[in-house]
Amino acid sequence: MRIRVPASTSNFGSGFDAFGLALNLYNHFYVEPSFQYSVEIEGEGRHLPTNEENLFIRVYKKACETFGKEDVPIRVKQVNQVPTARGLGSSATAIVGAIKAFEALYQLELSLPEKLKVAFAFEKHPDNLLPTFLGGFVVCASSSQGVSFLRLDFPKEIKVVVCVPEFELSTERARAVIKRQVSLEDAVFNLQRSALFVGSLLSKRFDLLREAVQDRLHQPYRAELVPNFWRVMEYAYNSGALAVFLSGAGPSVASLCMDDPGLVGSWMVKAFEEVGIRSKYLVLEVDERGALVE
Repeated sequence: MRIRVPASTSNFGSGFDAFGLALNLYNHFYVEPSFQYSVEIEGEGRHLPTNEENLFIRVYKKACETFGKEDVPIRVKQVNQVPTARGLGSSATAIVGAIKAFEALYQLELSLPEKLKVAFAFEKHPDNLLPTFLGGFVVCASSSQGVSFLRLDFPKEIKVVVCVPEFELSTERARAVIKRQVSLEDAVFNLQRSALFVGSLLSKRFDLLREAVQDRLHQPYRAELVPNFWRVMEYAYNSGALAVFLSGAGPSVASLCMDDPGLVGSWMVKAFEEVGIRSKYLVLEVDERGALVE
């Protein structure tokens, strides 16, 4: 079987841990029963484990344990387009792909809460997992009772330009620099702008997006881990971007564009080049279908 799982971008500046969007950049997983566990990797992430420590295998075994199934060994070939540790949901693709493989191999149809029960053992943040499972743009809120979310239409005329630098940044490191206590002023600042972001999309007031992605909770601190981040942002806006923000935990930087996305991407690359960092840009659209067994 082949499983296709989309990348994602999240946060959109002000919507820290609340907004996620599936993108048409994919990891493909070819899975079949075997006499022992094995993993082959092509494309991105060839440094990842190829034994039972591989995240895909670990999640598959966790699903077997959770739902009382014998963990029949599998052979997995990963053909990865999603760069690892760049803020594009690479880990979420493995988690979601493994759960979809478990469902298919055991001919089960799990509910979304059942899927999330397994997924949350490896990734606590639904802003990556939900768009990867479902596709599209997702607004979510977590509580002790579970996750509440809405899947909203994302404007088709907007392209997502992602500039991917050639260095990794772990989510753990990116979270470690964030303050655990914030001022009321900063909390209100983000609340206002995250609400404005959703309103801007729904009303197609794209002129408001630049203000709507302003953030005081995570980007000012994570910017220290991404050399020339503010210049990357400046160049993107100067070349026509509607909104610019760290993709997920970074270090990739994403822009929302309507006109000349290639120009925006080129200038973002130039900003990283100024501090000796090689990068590439990708012009992406929304994936509306989520993870699929093909």
